[in-house]
This record gives sequence, structure tokens and C-alpha cells, in this order.
Amino acid sequence: MDWGKVLFIFFILMSLTSTVGFLYDQSLVMLFIAGGVNLLSTILKVGVRSYMSAELMAASLVADLHLIPSFIYMQVFDNTNVAVALALGAVVANIVSIVFVAIESVKSYNDYN
Repeated sequence: MDWGKVLFIFFILMSLTSTVGFLYDQSLVMLFIAGGVNLLSTILKVGVRSYMSAELMAASLVADLHLIPSFIYMQVFDNTNVAVALALGAVVANIVSIVFVAIESVKSYNDYN
């Protein structure tokens, strides 16, 4: 088992689930956790050299650029509606990232056989 890949996929899934957790609870703490986990996920993608590494990085940056303004809108402007709308964009980007990981896994499985 490739523990690096396990950690990588763990943070991708954790990014998605923590953002969905914010959509359910809509608290500033949940949004901070979602943004922090997503930033960690992005950092883990920096050194990845794989079939779809550029696509994975782009999807992660999109999620970051939704969650950071979402946090600002909720903390500074106290606008939960805009924060939730931006977090929904981050959820879509994280789902796309998971689809890319699945495609890459299938591709690498086919290359081994």
C-alpha cells in the first residue's frame, strides 16, 4: 500500500467533507477548518508528478480561492449567504478533484495490467 497516496487522498476527501460540514452547520469554525484542510491538500499537491497533476492542482486552487473569500465574507462582512455560495463552489471543485483522482487511479491500474 502506498501510504503517500493514502495521505494524499485522505486530505482530498477531508477537504470535501469539511466543506460540506460547513454547509450543514454554517459556523465560522467549520469554515476555518474547511479552508485549513483544503490549504493542506493544496500543499500536498505541489510535489505530485502524476498523469493529472496539473488538473488536480487547478481544482484545489479553485477550492482555495472559494474558501478564502468565503471566510472573509463571513468574518468581516457577516454575510453568510455569500459565504455559503462560495463554499458550494469549493464543494464542486473538490468533487472534480476526486473525479480526477479516480480517473488517475483507473489509468494507473490499467498501466500495471
